[in-house]
Amino acid sequence: MKRLIIACTAAVVVLAVQPAHSETPLAVEIVVATRSQDQTALSLTGEIRPKESLMAAFAIGGRVTDVFVEVGAKVESNAPLAQLDPIQQELAVRTAEAGLTTARADHRQAVEDLERAESLLSSGSTTRAARDAAFDALRTAEGALEQAEADLDRARKALEDTVLRAPSASTVISRNVEPGQIIAAAQTAMELALDKGYEAVFEVPEVMLIDAPPPLSITLSPLSRLDEELEGRVAEISPLVDESTGTVLAKVEVLDPPASLRFGEPVRGMAARMSAPQMSLPYSAISASADGPAVWRVDQETMKVALQPVTIDRYVTGQILLESGVEEGDWIVTKGAQLLYPGRTVRRAGADQ
Repeated sequence: MKRLIIACTAAVVVLAVQPAHSETPLAVEIVVATRSQDQTALSLTGEIRPKESLMAAFAIGGRVTDVFVEVGAKVESNAPLAQLDPIQQELAVRTAEAGLTTARADHRQAVEDLERAESLLSSGSTTRAARDAAFDALRTAEGALEQAEADLDRARKALEDTVLRAPSASTVISRNVEPGQIIAAAQTAMELALDKGYEAVFEVPEVMLIDAPPPLSITLSPLSRLDEELEGRVAEISPLVDESTGTVLAKVEVLDPPASLRFGEPVRGMAARMSAPQMSLPYSAISASADGPAVWRVDQETMKVALQPVTIDRYVTGQILLESGVEEGDWIVTKGAQLLYPGRTVRRAGADQ
């Protein structure tokens, strides 16, 4: 009995001096949280339009007799585009010329009458009243002459207006008249693209402009020649959103356009936009807690894990961008997170045991 008591006592002593059993660290993959910039590729289809255009119209109405240009034609300044029937205007010019001839004759006669009246008055052969009457007649003749000259100028201007001319070097992009058509004054006959450059017009979804403004530099490629790249620069972004489409109109100036570029041609615009630096983690790092998304963060001194709630900003291919919850340099568990619980000791997979 005494030997049994001694043996038990010895066993207790041995157990007392041995260390308590600890769990084996779990091998997991760990990444170091870092901030990175995400590059977003933007691509939209738009249309090539002139930087400046105008609606060409006749100043007077009438019947169109000739149209001299087709859509797409390039015209020089003052080149004729279309013509109205000029018969009425030609008759008006002849009438005004006849009136001017009569007014000039009346004016010469009034001048001679005044000179004669002044000569007679100086010799005492007539009265001052007769001289004043001759003077008044000259003033009336001068007014009639000025009116006849103005009438002739208006008639000639109306005759010139029967021909529609290009105000400057331009390209015809639409034609709204045909020979024989009756057109009213100021009714649009043609739309002209002034030779002042090209711009690509895009309807940009509003959501693409919420986070940050678009990059100023845009790469353009005609859809019929996608291998041809043109340099573009954002020139204007409308402050208004189209209620029916939810888009914003954006204009991109085409820098150094090639001769092959045409108005109305569809074009693809491409740009890359860099986001602000954000914390980025592999998608496999995300777990869940009662409060929402979370990650397993490793204490670098004790190698114990704790569940850390995070706020997710958005997802990209293979990555998750965080708004808050993780600091740069934190150790975050990726693969193996499904075997973890708070306080679990881990080690980096591949590290020496």
